[in-house]
Amino acid sequence: MHRNPFSDAELAGRVARLREALAALALDAALISTPENIFYLTGLDHWGYFAPHILIVPADGELVLVTRAMERVSIETYVRNARFEGHADTETAADLAVRILRGRFAARARLGLEHWSGGLSLGLGQALSAGLADVDWHDMTGLVDAMRLVKSPAEQALMRQAAGVTDAAVAAAMAAIGAGADEREVAAECHAAMIRAGGDTPGFGPFIRPGARLGEEHATWGDGRYPAGEPVFLELSGCVARYHAPIGRLVHVGGIEADDAAMAETAKAGFDAVLAALRPGRTAGAVYRAWQDVVDAAGLSHYRRHHCGYAVGIGVPPSWTGGNRVTGLRAGSDMEIKTGMSFHVLSWLMGTGRGDYFVSNPVLLTENGAEILTETDLGPTVT
Repeated sequence: MHRNPFSDAELAGRVARLREALAALALDAALISTPENIFYLTGLDHWGYFAPHILIVPADGELVLVTRAMERVSIETYVRNARFEGHADTETAADLAVRILRGRFAARARLGLEHWSGGLSLGLGQALSAGLADVDWHDMTGLVDAMRLVKSPAEQALMRQAAGVTDAAVAAAMAAIGAGADEREVAAECHAAMIRAGGDTPGFGPFIRPGARLGEEHATWGDGRYPAGEPVFLELSGCVARYHAPIGRLVHVGGIEADDAAMAETAKAGFDAVLAALRPGRTAGAVYRAWQDVVDAAGLSHYRRHHCGYAVGIGVPPSWTGGNRVTGLRAGSDMEIKTGMSFHVLSWLMGTGRGDYFVSNPVLLTENGAEILTETDLGPTVT
């Protein structure tokens, strides 16, 4: 049974910070449609986010959550800080939201809307705009997402729990992988361990596939068996109350080539460089530079990646990345690193021409520095 994981005080603090931002922008209300942001502000964890949800956060007064009428029991059970308003399936969330907003705000109100949101379809946006033609709309994409980057103590505790689930799941998968192992059986063992360790349904995966299918970025197991002499790709995350702690490894079946073993050492050195560079006040671009310096020093100056990690925490299916945008540790990024931020740090060296390896872990920046939340060995792992 899913329960709201947050205290009243935790939720009230988040709403207060959002209202401070609304005041700075002179907005009368915000319409939140990104599932991860609705969860952050209300604690609603359910599988109903496939249908539009609109959380109306006024500058003051009662919050209102609009979605399908059939979700009444779930929302009234788990959401304590917003009034539920449900629409019949013969109309849309926009129809009901327009009626509510017309009754509460002046025609020329200034309203914030997340223009880039996995929960806001073109049709929904057009219906809101047409129904509130005189409203002054303001794009507030990323406002709540930025608030979510620094994790509170309660959030950090949930991420640590998720990391324990991650370790259990990856251990079960590794134990099941071997020459001739059935891909589905490996996936089944991984899932079973994840659930038994206290995990919820993760936003992604797990991704488990043979090396021959490595390039299929977001694909997972098939109908085959794992052959000797080929690595198996593992990337998965435990999930507790929507918080994720992703990990990634290559598992070598039957042995590892010398150049891959050598590349493993470079990948681990790159990972360590990212940990050392994750310090408050630095930029994400400087963190990436630390990783790239290790790669360059290894004679791989031709090799570049789009990032060496990305922000992670809340994730709603179909992703653990926190929404439809990825906040990466990218070259040139001026995002400031702050204590309390958490990342899926990746040291990926695949297709270098001189061996292949990658390692990734969930990392939390604490007062004592960057901490790896999982305990799984960095490898190489040979089964």
